[in-house]
Amino acid sequence: MKRAYTLSLVSILLLGSCQESMEDRCAREVKEYNDKRCPARINEYTDIDSVVFDRSTLTTHYYYTIKGEADNPEAIKRINPRTSLLEGLRNSTSTLAYKEAGYNFAYTYHSHSTGKILFDIVFTSNDYK
Repeated sequence: MKRAYTLSLVSILLLGSCQESMEDRCAREVKEYNDKRCPARINEYTDIDSVVFDRSTLTTHYYYTIKGEADNPEAIKRINPRTSLLEGLRNSTSTLAYKEAGYNFAYTYHSHSTGKILFDIVFTSNDYK
């Protein structure tokens, strides 16, 4: 009986130690995404350059480059990316576990012609819930 109890306890401890933390999972998924998909063209005007996960702030940060006609501050103001990005984040099922855990999501758009930041925003759980 004592042996069965010991084996059960060891099994539970081993299974628990194999579980991946939410932070480790996010870091792994971001690395896999970068390795497989970045950089990549999103559309005629937008490329995704990379995705970075910051453990200290629990923030997944997406970096984009804007090209062509959209590559100017006035075009960005007309487009109002905050609204479409927030709607996309709210509707995203791939980020559901991270949203439930209260993670942050940041988006930075750089100009292809100047390298300057055209748009930069961070969404917290207060924004997307």
